[in-house]
Amino acid sequence: MALESIGGREREILTAIVETFIATGEPIGSRTLARSNREGLSPATIRNVMADLSDAGFLEQPHTSAGRIPTTEAYRYYVEQLTGTAKLSHEDETIIQGSLQGVADVQEFMERTSHVLSLISRNVGVAVALNGPKNALEHVYFSRIGDQKVLAVVVTKSGLVRDRVLRLDLSQADLDVAARYLNENFRGWTMEALRTELFRRIEQERSEYDRLMASVEQLYRQGALATDDATQVVFVEGAANLVSSEEDRQRLQEMLRTLEEKQKVVDLLSAYLDVKQEAVRVVIGLDEAQPSMRNFVLIGAPARVGSDVMGSLAVIGPTRMDYQHTITAVSYIARLFDKMLNESE
Repeated sequence: MALESIGGREREILTAIVETFIATGEPIGSRTLARSNREGLSPATIRNVMADLSDAGFLEQPHTSAGRIPTTEAYRYYVEQLTGTAKLSHEDETIIQGSLQGVADVQEFMERTSHVLSLISRNVGVAVALNGPKNALEHVYFSRIGDQKVLAVVVTKSGLVRDRVLRLDLSQADLDVAARYLNENFRGWTMEALRTELFRRIEQERSEYDRLMASVEQLYRQGALATDDATQVVFVEGAANLVSSEEDRQRLQEMLRTLEEKQKVVDLLSAYLDVKQEAVRVVIGLDEAQPSMRNFVLIGAPARVGSDVMGSLAVIGPTRMDYQHTITAVSYIARLFDKMLNESE
């Protein structure tokens, strides 16, 4: 029995099994389904359908005498049948609006998003802020914080703030002049273009702006304007939700180790979320990207401001999760991201 060949009766029973198992976590027997079946099917008829679904790979029996539970294929089929027309509950909408109220930059939005997704889904909330098209300079600030120590702060148009401590012996007056020069000449430039042009000016204009360019050169060569273009800011929250679940402890430990490594989280989202996609994507079984996550699910979407992709947001959890609820929440927050960040500009 292939996915496309499932009939109405099989579809109803499979959907009922998936939804009942998500709600209870207990293997489902034919008598349990018979009591709630709207068509009044007998336990024997339901048992025969369940046997067919098991043979087709949609159900499995964890113990000889127990009922059946959905397989990965069953969850995939179930998700395909969801219409996408469900609305967010008033309670969830209130929680999200309250959590994200007043956010004006990408980094803060992503940090709060990982928290609220974890709260609503009771799984792991993940958000990644990318260095995308809006990785352009808003302003720089330099401050002398001790002997041969300078704090360099770079703020981009997207709202990302990067700071680093440099080993430099420059006076605050020289730092202020250098910051003013960069802000007046390069505001709105992408960081890559800024560094390219600055290097050219350092080489060509050294004699004309001797002291100023000497200060700028020192800051430049010490990495004051480096924004780690290849690195994303990653927020992960809610790992404790998995620890309290009934999943296999060894698998959970492997997943938690994966989530602790930020680059693996970035790789995971990059592997499954296409920046060109418009809708929320549901991926059941993440073993292609991370073998330790075979029995986990990713529900995610790109975060856009207009046509610019600024990052991605997702929920990661075990296959037994409330798919409709989580899909609706991820979709709502992705749309809210576009609306709120557009309004803040």
